[in-house]
Parts: sequence; C-alpha cells; structure tokens
Amino acid sequence: MAKLSKEDILLFLNSKYNDILSLMMEANSRRDGSRVTYSKNVFIPLTEICRNDCGYCTFRKGPEIVNARILMEKPEVMEILRKADEYGCSEALFTFGERPEEFYEVKVALENLGFQSMVDYLYSLCQETLEKTNLLPHSNPGILKKGELKLLREVNASMGLMLETASPRLMSTIAHSKSPGKEPKLRIETIKNAGKLKIPFTTGLLIGIGETLEERAESLLQIRKLHDQYGHIQEIIIQNFKPKPGIAMQDYQEPSLMEMTKMVAVTKLLFPDIGVQVPPNLNRQNTQIFLLAGADDWGGVSPLTKDYVNPEAPWPEIDELRMITEELGFRLEERLPVYPKFINQEFLSEKILKKINSMEF
Repeated sequence: MAKLSKEDILLFLNSKYNDILSLMMEANSRRDGSRVTYSKNVFIPLTEICRNDCGYCTFRKGPEIVNARILMEKPEVMEILRKADEYGCSEALFTFGERPEEFYEVKVALENLGFQSMVDYLYSLCQETLEKTNLLPHSNPGILKKGELKLLREVNASMGLMLETASPRLMSTIAHSKSPGKEPKLRIETIKNAGKLKIPFTTGLLIGIGETLEERAESLLQIRKLHDQYGHIQEIIIQNFKPKPGIAMQDYQEPSLMEMTKMVAVTKLLFPDIGVQVPPNLNRQNTQIFLLAGADDWGGVSPLTKDYVNPEAPWPEIDELRMITEELGFRLEERLPVYPKFINQEFLSEKILKKINSMEF
C-alpha cells in the first residue's frame, strides 16, 4: 500500500461493517511477526502540581489542595526504585505536572533540595537511578526547551510527550482552554527537537476530547511528518478519553469501540515501522480487538505502582496479559523502555549504552 493521504485516512475512519473487517486484516498484516511487547515499569509521579488544567485530567492538583503532592523527595524515590528492582522492573517512568516550578510552593521545595528547576532535579534522579539500580529512566516531563532535552538525553533511555492533537481549535474548548502547555505548536516543537537530538521518543493521540475525524487524520500525519524527518519515534499511543467523576468533561462520551478500532488500524497502516500501543488498563474488555487491528505493544505495565493518571484503572497482571495475547496466537515479550533498533550510538548516550550492556535482560 502506498503512503496514506489525508483522504485515505478519512475514508478508513468512516468505514462501515465489511470495510472495517478488511481494514483490520490489512493493518494486522503490517505487524512484525507475532510479537506483542510490554515494558515492566515503575511509575514515579514527582509532583501533582501542573500549570495546565485540562478538562479530562484527575492527576493535576493545585498547590492549595491539602493533600497535593508538592514534591517527592529523593529518599522516597530511591525506596520505590529499590522495590522495583526486587520486582524485576527495567523502566523507571518519571512524570510530573508541566512546569510546576512556576508555582511558589514547588520552587521553594526545589530550592530547599538545592535545585533551581524540575529538569535539574529530574536529571539528578535519573543519574542516581542509573548508578544505584538496574532500571533505565524514561521521562515524561511535558514540553521542554532543546537544551533541557539535550541534558536529559544523557541519562534517559527514551523520553515521551503525547501530542494529543495537532488541532489548535481545541485550545478554545473545555479540553484545553486552561492549558497553555497543550498548544500544539509547542508540543510539536518539543517532539521535533527530540528528533534533532536523536532521542528515542514515544508520542500519541488522545481520542475523544472533542476533535473531529479530520483533526485525527491531521494529527496522525503530523507525527508521520516528524518521524519521516528525524526517524526517532519508537511507539505511538492511541489512548481513549475516559469520563470520570469530578472532571470538567465528566458528562462527555468516550469514543466507541469501533472509533478506537479504526484509529488503531489506521495508525498501524500509516506506521508499519513503529510500535502501536493501546493502554490495556483503560480497555480491559476490548484489548484483544485492538490486537486484531494491528496493536503490537501494551506499553508500560507495573507490578508495583498504579497508573497515577488513571488511578481507577488498575494494571492487568502480566499473566493476564500473556493469556489474552497468546489466546489469539501472538507471543508476549518483555522489552526495555527503548526499542531494540534504537540501541546504538546514534540514539543513546554512552552512559545509557554502558548501562544496557551491563544489564541481564
């Protein structure tokens, strides 16, 4: 099949019945053998404070909230990492609200620890992770400047930032009107700079936050354009919006199973060379359908910590993942947070390569 155009993608996203079955079969034929991968990780949310206030988020808290996590300090982080070592985890997923140091409370907490910014603190934690554990850091710190990405590249096996949508229109909707960091051009610039720096990168789309089918197609093509230019995208997440009590969008409808199935299939057709992931904890009843539509990665699954962004959705046990994968004739394989084709001097720092070579995996 030739490279898909916007018109092709829209045709697929509007397909019905038999056309959907054909679409799924075609997408499934693009996978690399029968392998379905996952990364055994530990989820470390360094702070819940975030300058964005998205209409679908339950993770973010303002510093005025009594039980808000202002800053997780290093002893607590290292204790969690020590336990993750015991569980055989290979990925330390570091995440936090975007630019939290814009809030006085976080700025003071960082200064009390001797750091000027969250990026500096994150670098220190990643370095200690490499030196004192058997885990590899994978960081999701929001939009970053090129110099910040360059610094973190030295101590991260991979990094990530969800594009979510390439549509600036959503900046005036309930989803993103209070979220300056969700401006698409800022997120695209971060992903582009990661490409210039040869950082193995995870990105993806959030489906069902008010975007049109045309905007979904344009968002996929934007990611394809970035990867064609820099070759650094290692996986694409197709994540479904889930309504939850207390969020601004609690009465909004989540995307249907068929909407998600067509999105997964089209993504695999457009990116046969890249892992396509659907979070299994958000789709417990539908995971096998997505495998049949071309999904070939489950993402990070933690035996130790919950999904702090979706705390109501527990991770499946590894044995459960294996059962639902192998029942369809696929083979479940554990992977590192960096995909094999990126484990080389072009994409990884000497420090990360040395760590990987020392690991028993």
